[in-house]
Amino acid sequence: MPTTIAHLLQRLRAGQHASSPRLTWYGPDGERIELSGRVLENWVAKTSNFLSEELDAEAGTRVRIALPAHWKSAVVALAAWQVGAVVVEDHDAPADITFVGPEPAADDAASSGGVVVAVALGALEMGYPGQLPAGAYDYAAVVRQFADSYEPFDPPSADDAAYESGGESFSQAELSAGFASPAEPGARVLVPAREGLRAALSRLLGAWAADGSAVLVHAQAEEAEGGRMLERIRQAEKVTAP
Repeated sequence: MPTTIAHLLQRLRAGQHASSPRLTWYGPDGERIELSGRVLENWVAKTSNFLSEELDAEAGTRVRIALPAHWKSAVVALAAWQVGAVVVEDHDAPADITFVGPEPAADDAASSGGVVVAVALGALEMGYPGQLPAGAYDYAAVVRQFADSYEPFDPPSADDAAYESGGESFSQAELSAGFASPAEPGARVLVPAREGLRAALSRLLGAWAADGSAVLVHAQAEEAEGGRMLERIRQAEKVTAP
């Protein structure tokens, strides 16, 4: 079992399933995106470089992800953990960096101060739709400029803080053993996005820690055709765990 997110990402990048699907996203309007372990880790590396080089994120930096459960939300969380940052869930807790999507429009970031990064969530969107929040970075427009590999100057240790929510906290090691939902080895796990970001991250980390993969399904896709689409997704993606 991986002891830090860096260890997990190394397994995604170079493990026996590096070229196999590790995360499949079903979004609204028939959107489907499939990321192999290597491609997923590449997105995380670019985001990690953006965080560390552009935003000076490091061990202890507090990052709020005010986004719905989405494949880009998972990338941001993995990148934050890779640079040693602490992902905070509570909306009223202070944060140094806040990632926001088109909805809500940066309201969650306004009260905490810090840097705002606006994230376009559409599959084909190369930039933030509409007007950027004042002073915000456009994630989709800038992240591709950064290197495909990440070399940490001071990698986080297993005991470093990684996640805070209310009275709970988890270290890097506890993300895989405690925060993550256990999965059978090699499982193909269905992850309903409607359950929220925390539940999604828990299921995703559990699947990857078990050398498995995940299918993350937006609520619109889950409910399409009176719910029949979800069963089609289960069959097409060979889901083995609910």
